[in-house]
Amino acid sequence: MTSAAALLSGQTPLAVRMRPVSLDEVAGQQHLLRAGSPIVALADPDAKSPGAVSIILWGPPGTGKTTLAQAIARSSGRRFVELSAITAGVKDVREVMQEAITQRDLYGQTTILFLDEIHRFTKAQQDALLPGVENGWVILIAATTENPSFSVISPLVSRSLLLTLKPLTDEDIGVLLDRAVADARGLGGAVTVADDARAALIRLASGDGRRALTGLEAAAAVALSRAEGERPAGGEEQAADDEAEPGDAPPEVTDEDVAQAVDRALLRYDRQGDEHYDVISAFIKSIRGSDPDAAVHYLARMIEAGEDPRFIARRLVISAAEDIGLADPQALLIATAAADAVAFIGMPEGRIPLAEATIYLATTAKSNAAYNAINQAIADVRSGGFGRVPIHLRDAHYAGAKRLGHGKGYRYPHDADAGVLAQQYLPDELEGRRYYNPKELGAERDVSARLERIRRILDGR
Repeated sequence: MTSAAALLSGQTPLAVRMRPVSLDEVAGQQHLLRAGSPIVALADPDAKSPGAVSIILWGPPGTGKTTLAQAIARSSGRRFVELSAITAGVKDVREVMQEAITQRDLYGQTTILFLDEIHRFTKAQQDALLPGVENGWVILIAATTENPSFSVISPLVSRSLLLTLKPLTDEDIGVLLDRAVADARGLGGAVTVADDARAALIRLASGDGRRALTGLEAAAAVALSRAEGERPAGGEEQAADDEAEPGDAPPEVTDEDVAQAVDRALLRYDRQGDEHYDVISAFIKSIRGSDPDAAVHYLARMIEAGEDPRFIARRLVISAAEDIGLADPQALLIATAAADAVAFIGMPEGRIPLAEATIYLATTAKSNAAYNAINQAIADVRSGGFGRVPIHLRDAHYAGAKRLGHGKGYRYPHDADAGVLAQQYLPDELEGRRYYNPKELGAERDVSARLERIRRILDGR
């Protein structure tokens, strides 16, 4: 049996050991790995030219930016230099450029420069990259978790191809976990992983491959420690022997091991199952019921379970329109702004605008009058309650329309001092039908009073 001591002996982290040696091993990002793509061309050692286009890889943490760069390095056979924007400075960049020129002129060798976290470079430091990129001394592969439009200087962006990485899917994370368990570079079959533990690791990863492998490594250490503690005593010789007897089954990583490893309670939450629908239902009903504490609780449960933040944001937008409506027209703007913010900044920071919108929606005035209005109007239309448009409202701009009487008798509201005058707008069959009935709540109280005055004028009262 592989011992926990060996697993925890300070060796290279599992996420690093499992870095792909070729693009074929990369999980996810298949939209960037199609035949003939810039990344595939860079990784091809037989390509006559790797192309002169530098690349900026933009995506959330753990989606494979460094992985792609390393896979290119291992596959291409080209000279590969890696710098980190955290530790490197202008001097380091200039030294790389000078050496790249030397390698090109003396040996005809192309240099690929991988710069991690380029958004941490100052403008002056990024300026130092420009001559090398523009003159083709190096092919730059830059990685960033921040929007390059704001974090990378425009001349560098315009000289590079921007490639956007997507969060890994649950299937992608599962591939990474299964490979790490079986591969000799990883755990080498020292443990097995129970289905519920695997699901928990996928859920906790939230699309971050590095987080998934780190969690697996920690949970495997817990499982191995537990198995060693359960091994029957057999003297000093047996205690010193780390190898299992032939045929012994490796210990199984359980969901309890995962919970202990990550120091976090495992939520029962299946993004395709009952809990998904139960929690989002409770979330929306808590907002509707004006309980911000309950709403934030359910929001936290969804975030911690790895729910797609865009799904949460969409439900907030729906809630703002359905349950609040014109009682507070600002609510829809805030919900929409939260959705835009989540798409822009991602997680985990996206939890903040989601919480702000949740609390605002829960504490503001509520009205479903607009929601009821459109539902009732649609119900009438579906049941045949529509009729023809009144002749004075019909389009009178096309040839022959006036001969048909279209527009005849139409009264222009702006001619009236109040901007409203007596006139029929609904078809004859629906005259007098009321769909929108505002409530005496929030801003809709003012709408109600104004609408009453308008309807009196429209009805000629």
